[in-house]
Amino acid sequence: MTLLLDPLTLGADTDTDTDTDTATVVARNRLWVAPMCQYSAEDGMPGEWHHVHLAQFASGGAGMVTAEATAVTPDGRISPDDVGLWNDAQRDAWAPIAAAIRRRGAVPAIQLAHAGRKASTWSPLTGRRGAVPHAEGGWPTVAPSAVAFDGFAEPRALDAAGIEEVVAAFAAAARRAVAAGFDVLQVHAAHGYLLHQFLSPLSNRRDDDYGGSLQNRARLLLQVCDAVRDAAPHAVIAVRFSATDWAEGGWDVADTVTVAGWVAARGVTLIDVSSGGLVAHQRITTGPGYQVAFARAVRAGVDVPVSAVGEITDAAQAQSILAAGDADAIMAGREWLRDPHFALRAAGELGADMEWPAQYVRARRR
Repeated sequence: MTLLLDPLTLGADTDTDTDTDTATVVARNRLWVAPMCQYSAEDGMPGEWHHVHLAQFASGGAGMVTAEATAVTPDGRISPDDVGLWNDAQRDAWAPIAAAIRRRGAVPAIQLAHAGRKASTWSPLTGRRGAVPHAEGGWPTVAPSAVAFDGFAEPRALDAAGIEEVVAAFAAAARRAVAAGFDVLQVHAAHGYLLHQFLSPLSNRRDDDYGGSLQNRARLLLQVCDAVRDAAPHAVIAVRFSATDWAEGGWDVADTVTVAGWVAARGVTLIDVSSGGLVAHQRITTGPGYQVAFARAVRAGVDVPVSAVGEITDAAQAQSILAAGDADAIMAGREWLRDPHFALRAAGELGADMEWPAQYVRARRR
């Protein structure tokens, strides 16, 4: 059986403590495009680059295409060149992109994000590193505590009103995302950005209801998930976690499994498992599929689909991960950049039948 090319239903009935009926979305296969920042926006607006970039993956057979980290507030952007969804003009710019993905047979998804203390940094496309000075378009950053990421500006610790504003911003962005035509909304709680900063004791030094215990550190994420679910009751809600900080005393796999269970119980119906990004002194051992074991651990602890990501670059490898029961779907990134028709290629490599775009059928057989 070619599990990689089997459909996957997301949002099917699960045991939750909510009264909200979860949406149901069917991905045509389980080889998906992970969110990848393009640093190519002006004033948060996606443009022609984003349209072509994302639509090509749907033409190439992807089951789901996830738009990059999309800031819910202007100060939540990683860089001045990031996309956003904090106003209606951005919503309207995203609409034809989501429609193009859907027309080509893939599920349109978007990652909603706030960079927290890792905001206001130079895009890697500029060749510069570190915080953007205010004189050159930078802005003050926020975080759970006034603890800077190494080499970046010190953030301001969010007060109660600031936390409420963050939750409201995620909800507003969720409403705009659905209005733009996205079926899956991924809450970004990974890679050292704001929600991950609250989760990890390395960045969260608070002594109020949002700090200290695991339950307190997860409080903001749970509130965001509730707000996004309430704002978009007919969308599939996903969460991306960094399963470990790769640093002593930090967030770890056991924490991830526990909190993944909590968000699943509140209506989240897809968990995406990555790792790292919180601290500069992290020590990561990479290699093909180096994060798959984290996905396996989370999958064993939750009753919703789990996707794996991280140096998954060929069809046989992706198929073996699913066949072993380590994940329900594959999020790939760089391999899609190398080959926007990765799924069509994968079908050929696995000897499986897959529908090609009519315009490309002439190239199906050599």
